[in-house]
Amino acid sequence: MAPAIHTCALLGRFEETTVRESAAALLPHLAARGLKTLIQKSGAAAGFADLATAVDDAELTARAQLAIVIGGDGSLLYAARLIAGSGIPMLGINRGRLGFLTDVMPQDMHQCVDAALEGRCQADHRPLLEARLASPGKETRSQLALNDVVLAKWETGRILDFETRVDGRFLNSHGADGLVVASATGSTAYALSCGGPIVDPTLDVLVVVPICPHTLADRPVVVSRSSSIAIVLHDRFDTRAQVTCDGVMLGELLPGDQLDILPAAHRITLLHPPGYDYFRLLRSKLHWGRGGADLQR
Repeated sequence: MAPAIHTCALLGRFEETTVRESAAALLPHLAARGLKTLIQKSGAAAGFADLATAVDDAELTARAQLAIVIGGDGSLLYAARLIAGSGIPMLGINRGRLGFLTDVMPQDMHQCVDAALEGRCQADHRPLLEARLASPGKETRSQLALNDVVLAKWETGRILDFETRVDGRFLNSHGADGLVVASATGSTAYALSCGGPIVDPTLDVLVVVPICPHTLADRPVVVSRSSSIAIVLHDRFDTRAQVTCDGVMLGELLPGDQLDILPAAHRITLLHPPGYDYFRLLRSKLHWGRGGADLQR
């Protein structure tokens, strides 16, 4: 039996009207269930002082037993980095656009929260990536990502020349606008728009996808998630590149620097509503199966 939940964290961009409305509707429900609700100090101005306690991030991750994230997938990606290593499961309520990760609709949030409190949700353990950016004479910078690590050209119209290695073995030399290294979770994000495959999130693999490659033969590659991927930028005129993790800047990659992407030590746990079906979610978000067979389901 799952341990009783007494304290939850409520996360989201409360300055957005739709997020604030959903939070205002959910907080009385949480209070009626006897829960103590914590929010970040940055959200203290949202007007929830009577129903939620504003704390710093360290206290929030130390005390919360459940994180409820209201917003789009970007909000959940932020929450994943915030609580990584804490073991706190996350339930995502969709007030964004696609909602691959925040898969609870606002009209269903009360019953889904109840299901989470009663241990009836499906627990889905997703691995994280760790990016390490090493520059000569500088301290190595690192950051976690749930979806992807992206190398992209920065403030220049010229393509990048770089090479990739997998577990120390040379893979390819690339001329491209950049590279996406995505987890199975992130295969439906930026990697998909670059021509990468959709990967079942239960598979322990990484997708390596060039961005607008100059050579048509430079195709996406799927490797084991246990792999370590190294990227080195070649020196050429007007070379400027940046590295982002789930859209958050890690730093500038210069010729002679090395970017290593490897499996992180932590996983995060997503909670899905009872009856969750990844392929049904995929059909819904990508508008697949609009024929008669799908309408009968």
